[in-house]
Amino acid sequence: MDIVLMLHSLVRWLVLLAAVAAIVKFALGWLRGSEWSGLDRGLSTAFSGLMSLQILLGLIVLFGEGFFGDAGFPLQRIEHALIMTLAVALSHLPSLWKNAAPAIRFRNALLCVLIALVLILAGIAVVAGSQNQ
Repeated sequence: MDIVLMLHSLVRWLVLLAAVAAIVKFALGWLRGSEWSGLDRGLSTAFSGLMSLQILLGLIVLFGEGFFGDAGFPLQRIEHALIMTLAVALSHLPSLWKNAAPAIRFRNALLCVLIALVLILAGIAVVAGSQNQ
């Protein structure tokens, strides 16, 4: 389980990197009135894919330590999982606007990534707050 937790900790940096790249590219695309390109699609897919990988690893840790370890299922871990599930769902929403005008796609994808990051910070705060008590 330690290896999965370590991977879960490492993937968060890849998520952050993909999010920052997506935010910059989507903001520039929206402000400049650019066309949605393969790079944009790739950044959106990378962010949502890494988020999906992150939740998979997190659920393995949650259930592995909950059922087979001595951690159980404290409320903070459940809250963390629920908040992060919302963030993952949000990361997949940009695919809904694949037929929209580029300005709408950029705006909506940018907002999805930004709100997902806010949820991620909230989810981390829940777990970090429980460790300080």
